[in-house]
Amino acid sequence: MQSSNLPRSPRVVNRSVLSRGTVTRGIAVLALLALVAACSSASAPAFSGVGVSGTASDGTAQAAGPATLPEAIAAPSAAASAAPAFAAAGGSGGSAAVSLVDTPYIVRTGSLTIEVPVVDDALLRARTAIVGLGGYISGSEESNSGDRSMASVTYRIPADRWEAALDALRGIATKVDSLRTDSSEVTGQVLDLGARIDNLRVTETALQAVMTKATKIQDILDVQNQLTAVQGQIEELTTEQNHLKDQAAMSSLTVLFQAPPPAAVRETSKGWDPGAQFDRAAAQLLGLGQALATIGIWSAVVGLPILLGLLLALLLLVVLARRIPWRPSRPAGPSAPSGPSPQTGAV
Repeated sequence: MQSSNLPRSPRVVNRSVLSRGTVTRGIAVLALLALVAACSSASAPAFSGVGVSGTASDGTAQAAGPATLPEAIAAPSAAASAAPAFAAAGGSGGSAAVSLVDTPYIVRTGSLTIEVPVVDDALLRARTAIVGLGGYISGSEESNSGDRSMASVTYRIPADRWEAALDALRGIATKVDSLRTDSSEVTGQVLDLGARIDNLRVTETALQAVMTKATKIQDILDVQNQLTAVQGQIEELTTEQNHLKDQAAMSSLTVLFQAPPPAAVRETSKGWDPGAQFDRAAAQLLGLGQALATIGIWSAVVGLPILLGLLLALLLLVVLARRIPWRPSRPAGPSAPSGPSPQTGAV
């Protein structure tokens, strides 16, 4: 009985306090999570409050809310600005479907320079070949340089007949001087433009629905301005998208037709290669530079020490010559008389 009246140990007291504190904190955390979930569900966007009847996520129709007309005008713009986030998934108007592209959009361009016997005949044969492949001529230019004629023609060729067109033009030429091709993929740009156009069309539909409910002239004008701006953006983006699709569907090839040089020029230039002459001149210049460099190296390594040695020896001789007394000896002879010379007499 005496042992029952003893105070509890500190260890037991601390454990019970810890358990009560843990339970209290757990309850507080659960309450906070419930509050956050309630706020998130309450802040979900509802387009029915804009004043335009919409469709809920479960497919049921929603009635128009009591929102004012300025809020209804601003809502489509906000929806259009937020819509590109869904465009990456290929959806439009909240659709989660992903659109796949079977064939990528690739823009091909090139330039070809060929030599033909007669330019006019070659132009006719090339046009027949390109038209037969489904292409057409988008531009041409002809010129004459002395006795030599040439023509530059730009062809639009279907992308899937590109190689066939190159083979046909090579068959016309007697000599292919140069060929350059380039390609760039624009699939991402076409898809991005398509998503932006779809989102703008959703905004256009919403604005048209708002206009049918407008009663004041000022409200009608405001909605009309918004609608005109959206329609202008749709037309601009549609034009850009169609241009990219056209560039990818029809490749561009610029061909330069030129006649061979006159016979006199061919005979004069026969056996003469400018590239070989340039290589020879460069080799001679390189040999001369190497010879000068060799002379400079030998002069610096061999000639400079010898020159310094000679200068040192000459300086030593000069110093020794200055220290040695140098007085030339004179021959002894009779002293000259002090009086006047015998030839001199008095007058």
